[in-house]
Amino acid sequence: MNTSSYSNRQTVSFLRRRFQEVGLRPDTRHGQNFLVDLNLVELLARTADLGTRDVVLEVGTGTGALTMLLARQAAVVVTVEISAELHQLAREELFDLDNVIMLQQDALRNKNNIDPQVIEVIQQQLAAAPRRRLKLAANLPYNIATPIISNLLTWPAGPVSMTVTIQKELAERITARPGSKDYSALSVWVQSQCDVEIVRILPPSVFWPRPKVHSAILHLVVDPRRRAGIADPRFFHGFVRSLFIHRRKYLRSGVLSGFRKSLEKAELDSILSQLGYGSDARAEQLEVAEILALSDAVQQIVQKK
Repeated sequence: MNTSSYSNRQTVSFLRRRFQEVGLRPDTRHGQNFLVDLNLVELLARTADLGTRDVVLEVGTGTGALTMLLARQAAVVVTVEISAELHQLAREELFDLDNVIMLQQDALRNKNNIDPQVIEVIQQQLAAAPRRRLKLAANLPYNIATPIISNLLTWPAGPVSMTVTIQKELAERITARPGSKDYSALSVWVQSQCDVEIVRILPPSVFWPRPKVHSAILHLVVDPRRRAGIADPRFFHGFVRSLFIHRRKYLRSGVLSGFRKSLEKAELDSILSQLGYGSDARAEQLEVAEILALSDAVQQIVQKK
């Protein structure tokens, strides 16, 4: 596919014409904001650093402009689009790419799980050749960005990297440091496993239709050593979320709220004392490694009961 063929497919004029042809309007419920700055589409694809071993998951096919770039470099692209109309439009644009698998469905079964059919297709493609690995590369719809990123990290065969456009506010939460206003359960969960980097801040003007907020290209690289250091990812994921439900709670009351049926006050006080935390400690002040150590200590007691 030549460059001019690609570059004509993600301009505002092209999108407006194609949408008019099929009687469509962008659906804000599904986060349909199309990245129309082609340099930024190429930056996203380039940052994903794809090779012939890579199976790429793209959530939000749109019109297929990013899909085309990903397919040039990767072994396979599994691209998921919830809109039947957009799926058909993209199919017409991508018909000649034999390494693209298009799924018309929701990528999520619910807010805590990737859809099993999506996982099955990915697993089939990972098993189709030796040493294949999964990467996420997508202009993620705003409304599902958090569960997509978060849930992929709970999957044992999850991606080695994720390169996505998301809301700037969400990118700042993911990369936030302890003690900052944006430090959250999501910050801890992602940073416990990944190196994180905001590659570029994107103004509303580079999308059509224009969103009301700034966006960012975020690049996450999974660190296998950090990931292996989490003995029970699902427990840790739940522990972190319960810890940050009430941000301003003291650490002690936050843990007790999440484990009131399985953890005695005296048991928690012993853990906190051993780890060196006073009565005024708060979860938002703790480094990721400190929260992981606390989670492990709590889990050891909870699992004995």
